[in-house]
Amino acid sequence: MPTTLISCWRSDTIEPLTLEQKTGEVHYINRIGWLRAAVLGANDGILSTTSIVIGVAAASDSRAPIVLAALAGLTAGAMSMAAGEYVSVSSQSDIEKADLRRESLALEKMPDVELKELADIYRKRGVDETLSLQVAAELMGQNALEAHAKDELGINEITQARPLQAAAASFGSFLAGAVLPLTISLLAPLKYMIQAQYVFSIIFLMLLGAVSAKTGGSRVGIAVARICFWGTVAMGVTALVGYLFGVAAV
Repeated sequence: MPTTLISCWRSDTIEPLTLEQKTGEVHYINRIGWLRAAVLGANDGILSTTSIVIGVAAASDSRAPIVLAALAGLTAGAMSMAAGEYVSVSSQSDIEKADLRRESLALEKMPDVELKELADIYRKRGVDETLSLQVAAELMGQNALEAHAKDELGINEITQARPLQAAAASFGSFLAGAVLPLTISLLAPLKYMIQAQYVFSIIFLMLLGAVSAKTGGSRVGIAVARICFWGTVAMGVTALVGYLFGVAAV
């Protein structure tokens, strides 16, 4: 097959390499929105449900209230996480939209002032004054609002608030995390309920820390140590409360 034909065949059938593929440099910041919500939801699902179960188990000697507490924690927690995430991220989205409206109005009324403002941002970053003005003018010529949104307001496609995505990630991940201690509450012997909940929860938390670190491209050891330490603290405090109230109830 002639060389020219090979090159034509390759260009027609193979997509050109991206800059990341050429350099081997991979970034994970684009995952920050859903990853934060998913890790928070799964961590909270494991930790809060396990803590509830441990607290009830410390004050009870029967399985029914323990399972009921786990089920209630799972249901309430998943709905609470989804609602809370949706409301908080919606508030962020409302602020972004309001700022964009104000910026759009400013661009209509005083484009020269906005041009100088954008150029000053680039100049403060180290760009020559003449060049910064030229860059600002060219970017505003393409999409003025987008240029100001990214460089003045810090709003871009990566950090932009997505309420439904965040709520869905929180709901699903909390549910997945809370199912684990619920299953342990159904299967573990009552005599060793607290120990089983703690051991399995620490294992689940270690796996979660490792997966989240790998997904985000960060160090696994630090993520695992951090999540295990605070998980132990939370479960220990809850068990103590359960013991105190259990004694008080007797």
